[in-house]
Amino acid sequence: MSELTLGTMTFGTAGASERMLGSTTTGEARRQVDLALGAGVNLIDTADVYAGGASEEFVGEAIRGRRDSLLIATKARFPTGDGPNEAGLSRHHLVRACEASLRRLGVDHIDLYQVHEWDGETPVEETLDALDSLVHSGKVRYIGCSNFSAWQLAKSLGVAERLGLQRYIAQQIHYSLVAREADYELVPLGLDEGVGILVWSPLAGGLLSGKYRRDRQVSGGRWATGWDEPPIRDWDAAWRIIEALVQIGDAHGVSSAQVALRYVVDKPGVTSVVVGARTADQLADNLGAADLTLSDEDRRRLDELSAPPLLYPYWHQASNASDRLSPGDLTLLGAHIREHPL
Repeated sequence: MSELTLGTMTFGTAGASERMLGSTTTGEARRQVDLALGAGVNLIDTADVYAGGASEEFVGEAIRGRRDSLLIATKARFPTGDGPNEAGLSRHHLVRACEASLRRLGVDHIDLYQVHEWDGETPVEETLDALDSLVHSGKVRYIGCSNFSAWQLAKSLGVAERLGLQRYIAQQIHYSLVAREADYELVPLGLDEGVGILVWSPLAGGLLSGKYRRDRQVSGGRWATGWDEPPIRDWDAAWRIIEALVQIGDAHGVSSAQVALRYVVDKPGVTSVVVGARTADQLADNLGAADLTLSDEDRRRLDELSAPPLLYPYWHQASNASDRLSPGDLTLLGAHIREHPL
């Protein structure tokens, strides 16, 4: 799998009611797919709710005639209609949603079928059994999850092992320089259990692109229109991170976006980072992150500026258990222990 993945949340007509963007025309979508594949990207990620299904249709049109040269990932879970069974991770909804995605994409199988969010009302056993049947039917090759907590993913992996069902081989998570909560549990779990990580919104909805700066008015873009994902807990810290990205980017002769993307690509456990854009020019710049090499000093500086606080039990482990920690433990504790050894 390529270290950058083409995200298609912008493909299709706007779906404002679901906050599933869409704004890219079919022609622009094809240009972006051409550009991404030409740069070596081999995975395209979409979802059945992006632009009300139009994103999947646009992807299907753009890949026609070259489907076998790439991988397709899509997702299901969110409402696709008004009925009580048109959402969630029940067998009823997942099978119907998968078949609908196959029709919109115009393909006979989905390489990575992801459950888009946790469903606390459907038994995990039912969800995994439905996904297992989709794999054995040939409609799906592999399964993944997205936006799970660590205990939810760990429970799912345990149930799959106990019942001999297909297990999640990937988790798609939110992870960026202004949102490193995944370092507490999700990244260590992925490393420990061999679950690959796909990262969504590594630029925090464009906040880390360099367009937004402290004390600068910006027109256009998500953050100028009240966008609130991810929630920014500390704006002063966010501005310091953005200032560092600009300085590091200037030193390398690249954009802030490329620095922010490269930082996430290089993090332990990350398999691929999903990049999307409104235009081909934006996408071309993002794809340039594949050719960037950050120095140890660059990464150390960004690590320190973005490090999440050591909550319990992590501060206790950092103080008392540094002699016997796994690689997963060190994703969060490593930098702290290097600065404050026992």
